[in-house]
Amino acid sequence: MRVIWNNQLVAESDKTIVVENNYYFPPESIHQSFFEQNNKETFCPWKGKASYYNLVHGEDKDEAAAWYYPEPKAAASNIKNHVAFDKSVVKIEDI
Repeated sequence: MRVIWNNQLVAESDKTIVVENNYYFPPESIHQSFFEQNNKETFCPWKGKASYYNLVHGEDKDEAAAWYYPEPKAAASNIKNHVAFDKSVVKIEDI
């Protein structure tokens, strides 16, 4: 799978994990230059606290467009630090 944002490849992996219709990309598969930390946090009862990234490239920026679970609950331990994306701002394609 790969993630395209503003015509840029921001993540690509054949080891994604699907949870609740979201593709979670391993941390080593994202291109860090497009990501900046966002202060937003949300909480999922079974996954735990999610942290967010903005997607940035030049003057373009989408706030809180990607999220990950740095310390997930046991039931979601397989997606620790994996990154999922807001499908309204990115295109996720099969490779």
